Amino acid sequence: MVAKVKLINYTPNPEKTVAASARLCYSSAGADQLLENMSQEDVDRLLGIILSNGHFSTLEHINFTFAIEGISRVTSHQLVRHRIASYSQQSQRYVRERGQFNYIIPKKLEDDEELIEIFKENMEQQQKMYDELTDKLVKKGYNEKEAIEAARYVLPNATETKIVVTMNARTLLHFFELRCCDRAQQEIRDMAREMLRQVREVAPIIFKKAGPLCETEGRCKEGKMSCGRLARRNMEE
Repeated sequence: MVAKVKLINYTPNPEKTVAASARLCYSSAGADQLLENMSQEDVDRLLGIILSNGHFSTLEHINFTFAIEGISRVTSHQLVRHRIASYSQQSQRYVRERGQFNYIIPKKLEDDEELIEIFKENMEQQQKMYDELTDKLVKKGYNEKEAIEAARYVLPNATETKIVVTMNARTLLHFFELRCCDRAQQEIRDMAREMLRQVREVAPIIFKKAGPLCETEGRCKEGKMSCGRLARRNMEE
């Protein structure tokens, strides 16, 4: 299953909003007046100053909301570690996994039929155990909601989930720095790169140089934990 990422909402005129917020700090005019009178040239110039100087507080005024489907609970657990954000995730307490639950197969297994078969058999067993626990709990007198909130404990990290996430631009820049990096697990890396592609369409200046430091600044701060990508590129050059 391939992750489905869709930018479903964002602050209107995001880059102009950031630029007007920055100018307000040094102007007697109000923000609405600044927005009305600001040219694209003004926006480009102010954003250049903000981004080059690292004055990122004004980036917190603009938000981006994504609807994400087809990711594993592994990836959603990694995603919610980014704290300055808002999340709404499909509940396993209220949504019963019927039939065979959807699950994500790690890409490291995709070229090995034997490993995939082992993985799939395990997922089928987890579904049987989930169904058996749910049915027995209902027979004992629990309602379905109570039954599935207990039975969900046997569901694996591979279980597919759906989530809506909202982040401001400053948080997104940090998110892309970490999660577009080759050290990030491939599933969240693929998701992050798709998120980056979509926000670049609506805020191209702000996110032009977003991504891992080896791509944006030609450096890596991971030390001994580095993936080695930058070193390999330097050797090739």
